[in-house]
Amino acid sequence: MIDRPVLDELRRITAPARVRTDADTIRENSTDATKVFHPADVIVFPDTASEVSEIVKLANRERVPIVSRGGGVGFAGGAIPIRGGIVISMRGLNRILEINPLDLVAVLESGVITEDLHKAAEAKGLFYPPDPASLKQSTIGGNVAHNAGGPRAFKYGVTRQYLLGMEVVLPTGEIVNTGGRVVKNAVAYDLTDLMCGSEGTLGIITKLIMRLLPKPEMTLTVMASFASVREAADAANRLIEEKIIPSKLELIDRQSLAAIRAYIKDEKIETAVALPESANAVLLVEVDGDRQAAESQMTNVRRVLKRSAIGLEQPANSDDVWAIRRYLSPAVGRLRPTKINEDIVVPRSRVPDYLDGMEALQAGSGLPIVCFGHVGDGNIHVNLMIDAANPVEKTKAEKTKRRIFELAIEMGGTISGEHGIGIMKQEFLPMALQPPLIAAMKAIKAALDPNNILNPGKIFP
Repeated sequence: MIDRPVLDELRRITAPARVRTDADTIRENSTDATKVFHPADVIVFPDTASEVSEIVKLANRERVPIVSRGGGVGFAGGAIPIRGGIVISMRGLNRILEINPLDLVAVLESGVITEDLHKAAEAKGLFYPPDPASLKQSTIGGNVAHNAGGPRAFKYGVTRQYLLGMEVVLPTGEIVNTGGRVVKNAVAYDLTDLMCGSEGTLGIITKLIMRLLPKPEMTLTVMASFASVREAADAANRLIEEKIIPSKLELIDRQSLAAIRAYIKDEKIETAVALPESANAVLLVEVDGDRQAAESQMTNVRRVLKRSAIGLEQPANSDDVWAIRRYLSPAVGRLRPTKINEDIVVPRSRVPDYLDGMEALQAGSGLPIVCFGHVGDGNIHVNLMIDAANPVEKTKAEKTKRRIFELAIEMGGTISGEHGIGIMKQEFLPMALQPPLIAAMKAIKAALDPNNILNPGKIFP
């Protein structure tokens, strides 16, 4: 429990109404998409970097754990206060300060919702490519903290490729600025890059400078149906072999398709694009660019896909196809009471083999394993569907989950592409990183956070 003098000091730093200890606020801000719950002692809602700094100084002095929180939609438990203490909600730092068409940058606070940055950039003819599935809820600060990706990562890269600089509060409370609004920066250690993907363990990001691109003139999308998931994955690789780089290249397996069909039917959703009943796998392929380039690319995409696809559908409006993709998460979530959502990565060339491995693992374990995701960059979302209330299934799931990661490592991949480690993958970290590398990372953490107050108990087993 936090002492009353600490709570009084938090109210002085912010305002009494922005320091909350009621049960509803605690519950809302002490869990994430994993549904794991560890209650914080207090939730604080600062709205300036200086307030964040004062809160962190107080927590460091009093040795109180502190966790920063964006949209709370992570799948690794990174924003869960497993040791109680203070949760800082960044939702008050939500201002877009500048969209600059000449420097091609956005300057914004870390609590800005990802979709709001998309809209602000596009209003000026610009483009912020990273597009995580949670873009309507996730914050830019949370995206940076986990180096988020999304379907467009295949062509455009992940959040790290668009991060130029930041204002960050260190674990001892100092406010520092890293990087800047320039593309080239070769001045000493790159602390901007270090903070990206650190899951809030090294600093609390309060402001960001993100790189923008000119908005593509046109996007075109085709949905290709296949008789098997192997044929779909092979077709994706053939596109790359033909030097075709789509802006999005997504795969949906047989079980996912069945779940979406049932979801659409049960929810009485009217869709402009129908999922073919005969398909056991689907590729969603989007190209972009100026009109001539996009149309030329789509012609080549269709030429390659026709070799093995059992159906091609290209709607006039690309959004009609991607609407179906957005039904995936709620549809799959209905299959069993518990969804264990992992996001392994393997080299593109091994994706077909990995998907074969998942089908074999499903047959051997007797547990449904639903696969979909960013086949273009080898980032597959592997969903292990169980009833966690069943002890037999829960035990079997732990063994199966380990094999999901082991197979990715064996194929030259790793255990997370965009979700991070948090608390959900801690025990598997030594599978992905050598002991000296883990020791070096721990040394960095200790140097920046000597009292281990910032998001303690995360990442490292």
